[in-house]
Amino acid sequence: MKKVLLVASESVPFIKTGGLADVVGSLPKYFNKEEFDVRVILPKYSCMAEPYKSQLEYVSHFYMYYNNLHRYVGVLQLNYEGNIFYFIDNEEYFSGDRPYGNILWDIEKFCFFSQAALSALPVVGFQPDIVHCHDWQTGLIPVHLKDKFGDGPFYAGMKSIITIHNLRFQGVWDKKTIQAYSGLSDYYFAPDKLEAYGDANMLKGGIVYADRVTTVSGTYAREIQDPFFGEGLDGLIRAKSNCLSGIVNGIDYEEFNPETDPHIAKNYNARTFRKDKVKNKVALQKELGLEENPGKFLVGVVSRLTDQKGFDLINCVMEEICAENLQLVVLGTGEAQYENLFRHYDWKCHGQVSANIYYSDPLAHKIYAGCDAFLMPSLFEPCGLSQLMSLRYGTIPIVRETGGLRDTVESYNEYESTGTGFSFANYNAHEMLNTIRYAVNVFYNKKREWNKLVDRAMARDFSWASSARQYEELYRYM
Repeated sequence: MKKVLLVASESVPFIKTGGLADVVGSLPKYFNKEEFDVRVILPKYSCMAEPYKSQLEYVSHFYMYYNNLHRYVGVLQLNYEGNIFYFIDNEEYFSGDRPYGNILWDIEKFCFFSQAALSALPVVGFQPDIVHCHDWQTGLIPVHLKDKFGDGPFYAGMKSIITIHNLRFQGVWDKKTIQAYSGLSDYYFAPDKLEAYGDANMLKGGIVYADRVTTVSGTYAREIQDPFFGEGLDGLIRAKSNCLSGIVNGIDYEEFNPETDPHIAKNYNARTFRKDKVKNKVALQKELGLEENPGKFLVGVVSRLTDQKGFDLINCVMEEICAENLQLVVLGTGEAQYENLFRHYDWKCHGQVSANIYYSDPLAHKIYAGCDAFLMPSLFEPCGLSQLMSLRYGTIPIVRETGGLRDTVESYNEYESTGTGFSFANYNAHEMLNTIRYAVNVFYNKKREWNKLVDRAMARDFSWASSARQYEELYRYM
């Protein structure tokens, strides 16, 4: 039996701020239980979702010398859907109404968490072969395994993996501070280790010392070796390219299933979408005050409203988009300029544009089911999950060819009748606009081709099961 420990700062269903939580919470249940014993360790946040908090069972506690004090470390656990989740408890570090806040405070608490998570393993009696770390919050764990923990017989031979979910976030602060919190010697704060541009970088430490590095798509693994996407670490990642791989995230095919989804007006599947999917469109149009027209091309957006997601492109050509024979529904929050952009066009083109400047999970499901197309013109996208959800619902993605979008959406080829979506290569507003116009043309004038696109989109498998097989392969290799 191969033993694997996933260490992360968040996980569904307990605490979630982004796609990291989906990976950590969903992956364990898809591993082959006869070959792999996969467990997860997380901080026990005060703001964790109820009722899970009340279900946690006390395991043990101990005191750990950290930052010149002996600090309490509680260990709790919960068996959730057949997998064991451990939680590190410390009221000082993990209280508050959100998991992240001030970056300096985050650095201190995740330096603490990294040491506490490793120190708790002998206490709970779990000795993993592989410690699989996620993002900068756990970047010091591969370093500690090569340092003071590596000397002990319990930790000898433990391998580590670090997965980069978004290279933009790295856990950077001055060397003196991170050295004090981490307890690492001067040796580790050199340019070929944790030091980067005069500061200390926790993610860099993880990349340098991990036995393997993964990212959340093959294209993103290649992109981050380039200065534009490399966020200052491209040289290091090129140097580590022989142990770098990309594995695309999945989505929960039980939660995102048009055949059983309780949030949508009419359930449908790959056989019945031709007559039933459109009923979701009409219900969505009615709910949002759009013109109720089953034949109208409806484009959806569910996203954080930020530059990274390509909203500067939409801003540039919004007037031209509204001049097309289409409707647009937007759901999300973010930068004020984009929130106000969509509010303005909702007012100006009411009945054609619907701006929903908040987040609602039920409405997101209705958009995935009710729209004809889904727009994601990202500047960069390590993996992206919204396009996988839209494919699952037979809603055709219109994406920029970057990161996971390039790996998961096959561009429509009208001559060979292949593809699952529409894509454009350059980060250019008019290239995006022309791609939207191309999709509009196919929808209105080549209805059989459009339906074949939907057939192919719904046939693609981006469930966690296929991602889990690739992680199993990596674990076996190690």
